[in-house]
Amino acid sequence: MIEQLRSIFEIADLRKRILFTLGMLALYRLGSFIPTPGINASVFEQAFADLASGLLGLLAMFSGGSLRRLTVLALGIMPYITASIILQLLTVVFPHLEKLKKEGELGRRKITQYTRYLTVAISMFQASAIALALQRATNTGTPLVTNPGPWFVVQTVLTLTTGALFVMWLGEQITARGIGNGMSLLIFAGIVVGLPHAIGNIHEKVFVTKTWSFPVLFLLLVFMIAIIAFIVMVERGERRIQIQYARRVVGRKVMGGVSTHLPLKVNSSGVMPIIFAVSILTFPQTIGLLVPKTSVVGNWIEKASQLFAWGEPLYTLSYIVLIMFFAHFYLSIVYNPDEVADNVRKQGGFIPGIRPGKRTADHLDDVLTKITWVGGLYLALIALIPEMMLAGIRLHHLPSWLGAAWFDAHLPTWVLNGMAINFYFGGTSLLIVVGVAMDTVNQVNAQLIMRHYEGFMRKGRIRGRRPGI
Repeated sequence: MIEQLRSIFEIADLRKRILFTLGMLALYRLGSFIPTPGINASVFEQAFADLASGLLGLLAMFSGGSLRRLTVLALGIMPYITASIILQLLTVVFPHLEKLKKEGELGRRKITQYTRYLTVAISMFQASAIALALQRATNTGTPLVTNPGPWFVVQTVLTLTTGALFVMWLGEQITARGIGNGMSLLIFAGIVVGLPHAIGNIHEKVFVTKTWSFPVLFLLLVFMIAIIAFIVMVERGERRIQIQYARRVVGRKVMGGVSTHLPLKVNSSGVMPIIFAVSILTFPQTIGLLVPKTSVVGNWIEKASQLFAWGEPLYTLSYIVLIMFFAHFYLSIVYNPDEVADNVRKQGGFIPGIRPGKRTADHLDDVLTKITWVGGLYLALIALIPEMMLAGIRLHHLPSWLGAAWFDAHLPTWVLNGMAINFYFGGTSLLIVVGVAMDTVNQVNAQLIMRHYEGFMRKGRIRGRRPGI
């Protein structure tokens, strides 16, 4: 490990990339402490604490706590992710976007430009909803806004929109000039900075208030380690499709005649389906902030929000369905079986027992569909762990004709109402942390192998034969 770290800093380009990434992450964290003008910060944080045990807590985790304090970076990376989802969905509908997608680098830049424009619109919409909701909100009779009015709405929209665009710029800069995926690393940084606070809460429950015993702490640690091991196992899992290359003669050389494999990851979409699902589920709540609760529409939205509240059966079902949908949808965007099959055919390869061309593409599509179902179920299971730990699955809130009384009488309380354990130690947060860490380490290793591969092959170097042997 020490030798590999020394190798990293011996390579000038790799050292610059890593230091640039760390500098951008430090700048992101610095912006998370600049408050939005016109907000009574202490009153807002106290009011947010009463609502942060559910979906808002998950969004606060993605923003690195900026939403909890309503800083200039409160919107975080979610507007950009929402814009990316909409553009990817529109690619299927509009032929112009589909054509741009196939034009290579030029088309990708054009789609990126559209995504930026849409990010501005979504950020302004969300910032307007937040500003109008803050003007109406109070905490124990104390208003959250010091000087409400049109000027407060304008400056809040400008501040939060600029902060969201700044976060988008940081992510793009890290991707282009740093190491790893910039957007994923920003979310990773937002989660990691909250871990010490979560550890402090557990220390307080075990040693100060003594609401948890040592056996409970031990079981929690074992559970967390088991979840990490499970995530690593699935993230590294792959289905290998055997590829046989026919032998051919090119000039005086005999090429081909070898057998290799085509790796298909069980979870090819990573954590993106969960992030997409969270973005969709939070959008109706943003609309609810714009409409007064006293109106007819506001009353209807309030009732719908209660049905889709954290831990409610309808929310859980929608969460699972969205994760499964986006797992298949994201894979259909990033992986094209027809293109892969065509490339294999051009190189003289074939899958044993499968004819090249259309049959190979259909076979790859069938295998990908099956393993994506497994990957989607895995993501749904991981995503439901924090919900079970915090709020449970409130099956006793179902209508009576669906067996609410039976669930209330036969299921344990911790299943129905949760265990009030912070979700930092299970589920989505660990999936993001482990997944992003593995991807970043793999990219660093790839850079080392490309520039300084002697350090990795020194032990396995094959000696040449001595003369005369």
